[in-house]
Amino acid sequence: MAVVVMHVVSSVEVSSFEFSGSFKSSKRFLCSRNEGRLFGKDSRWNSPICSSLVANHAGDVVLSSEQKVYDVVLKQAALVKQHRRPNAVDVKPDIVVPGTMYLLKEAYDRCGEVCAEYAKTFYLGTMLMTPERQRAIWAIYVWCRRTDELVDGPNASHITPSALDRWESRLEDLFAGRPYDMLDAALSDTASMYPVDIQPFKDMIEGMRMDLRKSRYKNFDELYLYCYYVAGTVGLMSVPVMGIAPESKAATESVYNAALALGIANQLTNILRDVGEDARRGRIYLPQDELAQAGLTEEDIFDCKVTDKWRSFMKSQIKRARMFFEQAEKGVTELSQASRWPVWASLLLYRQILDEIEANDYNNFTKRAYVSKAKKLMALPMAYGRSLLKPASLTHSSFVKT
Repeated sequence: MAVVVMHVVSSVEVSSFEFSGSFKSSKRFLCSRNEGRLFGKDSRWNSPICSSLVANHAGDVVLSSEQKVYDVVLKQAALVKQHRRPNAVDVKPDIVVPGTMYLLKEAYDRCGEVCAEYAKTFYLGTMLMTPERQRAIWAIYVWCRRTDELVDGPNASHITPSALDRWESRLEDLFAGRPYDMLDAALSDTASMYPVDIQPFKDMIEGMRMDLRKSRYKNFDELYLYCYYVAGTVGLMSVPVMGIAPESKAATESVYNAALALGIANQLTNILRDVGEDARRGRIYLPQDELAQAGLTEEDIFDCKVTDKWRSFMKSQIKRARMFFEQAEKGVTELSQASRWPVWASLLLYRQILDEIEANDYNNFTKRAYVSKAKKLMALPMAYGRSLLKPASLTHSSFVKT
């Protein structure tokens, strides 16, 4: 179960702030020719924190996953606050090295081609962004997709923890201005132009590590952390590039929390859509304690039988996913207007997958819930209309920074 990135995938699936949908359904590999070398709730911010402290078996008080992630959110928000000053520039001034501009243009163009091929609707939405933001989002998208393909692509069976360690070292190099290949160069340039922090990228790699060693989740606290790693991280990567509307009065942290919520919502939707597919791979991405409370066992999932107990359980899981979508809506209008359309399209389309699961009578074992092309086309004008709305912080005081 891999990354949810803010994209709306071609004709079969749609995806967030992120590129909000899972990469894992597509098995086409996106590496360069050299890729083979790799193998060898705080109310102030409207955050989704359910509890900040929990006790372990020894009785010690420890931070919950929500609080751990919230700490990352605070750090990311602090990096971009200076860019919200009235006289702040949108990007850092370019330092042009002779002979590099053409190569960088070629690198970004290639990222755009990949985005256009694998995330058609999202790519269309990026056309409204400024050229600089457009290219940067493409670069982030491609890196996330390549990372996801490491554990879900054709070469996934050859991936080891040490291979992911090397991928992380390569990430550190590109953030230090030492890109390995053309696609890395695009992200390296993006990181030099925007206040993009390396931590969410590292956390996504940690999510890939989790997929290698873990196929069960005891409770929602564990699942939440996984969803952050593979999906919520994309929102944190994207907000610095997409930008916050100059007229927004929202706290920077609240916008990041909304981006995080959209990633969580999308990944939870992926999980609910793909129960049968994941079970056939021996994986169950559902809280084990909540399954037990519903009177369900792993055998019930592997048997792929839709029962009243299953329907009741699925209703509660869908309700939770919708709650995160609702939290995400609060922040979309706070983004720069030119960045809102692809995010709204992603949110509206991906949320409809939950409706399709219900329409299939909660049979996510043998029926794949998907949004039809006609419904996608109908949703795009609605998404565009919502992208024109004023920031919610101008009308709702609960979202205003204090």
